[in-house]
This record gives sequence, structure tokens and C-alpha cells, in this order.
Amino acid sequence: MSTPENREVAVSLRNVSKTFGSVTANNNISLDIYQGEILSLLGENGSGKTTLMNMLAGIYAPDGGQIFVEGREAVIRSPQDAFDYKIGMIHQHFKLVDVFSAAENIILGMPGKAKLDKKEVLADIHNTIDKYGFEIDLEKKIYEMSVSEKQTVEIIKVLYRGARILILDEPTAVLTPQETEKLFFILRAMKDRGRTVVIITHKLQEVLELSDRVAVLRKGEYAGVINTEDATENSLTEMMVGKKVELNIGRTEPHDLKDLVHIEHLTCLNKYGRKALDDVSFTIRGGEILGIAGIAGAGQKELLEAIAGLQKAEEGSSILYRAIDNNEKIQLIGKDVNDIKNLGISLAFVPEDRLGMGLVGNMGMVGNMLLRSYNEGRGIFTHDAAPKELAEEIMERLEIVTPSVNTPVRKLSGGNVQKVLVGREISLAPRVLMTAYAVRGLDINTSYTIYNIMSEEKEKGVGVVYVGEDLDVLLELCDRILVLCEGKVSGIVDARTTSKEQVGLLMTKYSGDHIARIHLDTLMEEDD
Repeated sequence: MSTPENREVAVSLRNVSKTFGSVTANNNISLDIYQGEILSLLGENGSGKTTLMNMLAGIYAPDGGQIFVEGREAVIRSPQDAFDYKIGMIHQHFKLVDVFSAAENIILGMPGKAKLDKKEVLADIHNTIDKYGFEIDLEKKIYEMSVSEKQTVEIIKVLYRGARILILDEPTAVLTPQETEKLFFILRAMKDRGRTVVIITHKLQEVLELSDRVAVLRKGEYAGVINTEDATENSLTEMMVGKKVELNIGRTEPHDLKDLVHIEHLTCLNKYGRKALDDVSFTIRGGEILGIAGIAGAGQKELLEAIAGLQKAEEGSSILYRAIDNNEKIQLIGKDVNDIKNLGISLAFVPEDRLGMGLVGNMGMVGNMLLRSYNEGRGIFTHDAAPKELAEEIMERLEIVTPSVNTPVRKLSGGNVQKVLVGREISLAPRVLMTAYAVRGLDINTSYTIYNIMSEEKEKGVGVVYVGEDLDVLLELCDRILVLCEGKVSGIVDARTTSKEQVGLLMTKYSGDHIARIHLDTLMEEDD
């Protein structure tokens, strides 16, 4: 792409490389980032996007190559060095002190007088807020804030410190559509004022909506850059993967629907005695995909765990499973995982915690396949031929990258660990398949493979429950969407006729201090 004469280069990367042991994260990458543009950085998981930007932010030092900022060679070996070059990065996991207010976090660690004039400081921060159109209560404590408010504090913090180049890592991962629109408004205002914005993301729709150009990495190498106006979802995916990928979930109309699990008045407490789920009622039906939407901590985790026998339910709760052979209704409340299995109830569960709850990290794929059928073995030994065949089949179908089926799964990348878990659970031919963030950490090619497998399970009459973060996927994949807010059902909508905006409103339907309680619980867990 030719460089327009009136475009000034804010950052130039020349042959930048970074390795971690025997793994090459970035290999001789050269890229120009222009002043006053929004550049999206795309790539599959493990392509080196975050590593590359972490070198600009001073988290890592490059092993080779050069970085130029506004035409001068820069040596960036710490976040402070990055700030000296007016570069700031907003990470996925915010670096804020929960018990401090927004204003205190913004000025924390800044050089200056030992005692600050609070009125003067607040006035300076308000100048930044007014300039870009932020909305934030500077006196509010971080633990009382929503994810969107925390992100706003992080952005104001780097702008207040003089950053002219901002890097955001997956900034919309847990935002509602309304919060995403607010963020985009702010980023466009920053661009209009000459700031340079780099966004690391995997959401192609947002890339096409927001950015000016898109740079793509593939397997640690630079695959090219394209003007956003010339790009499509398919062309960007082909650049990322290196081959044509069919981005089509292929949702079919539900048919022969059968009620499989009937949940009524389900209430669960978290470890602090507060309601994680509050009087939740709905039905899981065979032959459809039921999506679960909600902001982080709205009760998704507890809901699936309660059905799977991993979470205690309060008195008055009911989870009735309808048996296959005689339509008998079996009460699951009070039964643990083994009880449910011994009753012949065919439930499969892909939990959010892959290694902590789903798999044994020190075992290979074969051992983890064996776990699900161990109790059915006879005698003191268990024959492992079938689990090995299953492991090899899953490895081939989901393109799992591993030295062998006996390599401990803890040595695999996060995306490959997730593939092992999803593949194992689907292989059980369950009647009900529940998944919590099944494609988190997976590249777009494998994500669509998982979506289509779920659609295949639906066609077999399986009741599929899909908890996801990406509302575009929920709307395209699911038949119905149950929306949780503050542990309650705020609505159950038809995925074919609803919109992202409507789902987003339901996700934030209830007012009150529930969001603050969620973040207070998180703070207490960190203290533990």
C-alpha cells in the first residue's frame, strides 16, 4: 500500500523479532503505524499480536530489529520507557487498585509534588474527560465499577499521562453493544484529535466498522496490511489463516423439539452468601441451541454447574430431567456428578475452567479420554485402545497441535487444551451438551468448526446450551437466547428476530448495586 504524502508515521517497526525459548513469537516483522489512524491488528491465537504490541508497551524487549517513534529510534525496555515515548497500552486485565477511586488510580505513581492539590488535579483530569467525551465518576471506587467503567479509567489514565499512541488489547471482549458503541465514539474522537489507536481484536465486524487499516499476523510473521474499505470478513480470514475459510454457521430451523430439562425457581448462593442465581426458570429442549447471554458474573457459571451437579441449589429449586426410555422425570437437585452419571443421565459439560475442572493437566489426551469411561472398566486394569483411537480422531478432526496423544495437556496452548475438552465431551454422544465459552482462545477457523459441530448435535436432537461472550455469534448460532442480569432471567428471546441492542439492554436491565457486589466479591477472592 502506498503511503500518502500527508501521512506522518507515528511508529515504525523494522525486522522486529521475539523468541521465548524454542518458540518464535515474532519473526522479522516490519510495520508502519500512521499518526491519527485506527489500526486493527488481526491474527489467529498464537500469531504474535499481543507479543508485538507488548514490545511497544515495554512489557518485553525485542531480541532483534528496531523501533522508531516519530522518526527517531526508540529503546523501550520498560512501561516507563514507553510512556516517555508517549505510548500507553490498555491490557485485557486492568491494572487498577480496586480500593482506590478513579481519580486516585489515574494519578497513582505520577512524578510530582509529595502533596497534590486535589482541586487542581481533578480540574486537569476533567479537561481530559471533556476533551474526548468520557463519562465517569472520579470519586467512585474501582470495585464498585462495571467492566466498561474500569476500561474508561484505564484509557483516561494513559491520556492524562500524555500518551499519543494507544494500544487496546481485546477492548470489547466483555462489553455490551451499548458500551461498545460508547467506546467507539471515544476512539473516533481520539483519532480526530490526532491520536494513534491500535486495537488487538478478533471481532471482524468491529474491525470493519471502526478501523482505517488492518494489519494481519500469521504464525508470528507479517502477512500484510489492507485498507479497511477494501476488506471483507472473508478476505481478512483468508489473510489470517492462509486459506479460504467458510464463515457460515448454517443454522437450521428447529424441528421435533422435546423438553429435556425443566428448571424452576433455581436459586444458588456464592461463597459469600449472596445470590448468584435468583429464582431462575426455563426449559432446555432437544433439537435447539439455547444461548446464555449476560455480563461477566451474571450467574452463567453457577447455572451450568447447578445443572451438572457441581453447585448446591437452595430449597425450593427444581431441575427435572426427562429420561429417554420412559419419559420419567428425575429430580437432579441434591445429586452430584456421580449420582447423575449412575442414573444413566446423558449430560456433557464443557466448563469455563479447562484445566482446573475439565481436564487433568499432567495426563495426555488418552488419559483424559479414559477418565470419562474409567468407572465402566472391568477389573483392576482398564483397556486404553478405545480412548487412544478417540484421542487420535479428535486430534485429526479439530487439528489439535500436540507432539503426541500422550503429551501432558498442560504443555499445550490454551486453544489446543480447549479443543481436547470440547472434542471429548461431544464424543460422549450426550443428550444435553452444556458449554461455557467453548471457543474462548480458539482461532476463527476452529471456532467455526465448533459452531458447526454444535449445529450437528442439535440436528441429532441434542439439547445444546451455549454460554458465549460474542453477541454476533449468539444471534447467528442459537435458536433462543436466555439473558441473565444480576442472577435473574431478564428475558428469553428468539435469536432470529431480536437484535444486539435488545439483548444488550436486557443484560443491563436491572439497576441497583449488584455490579458493585460482583466486583467486591472479586476483590475478596484476590485477597484470599
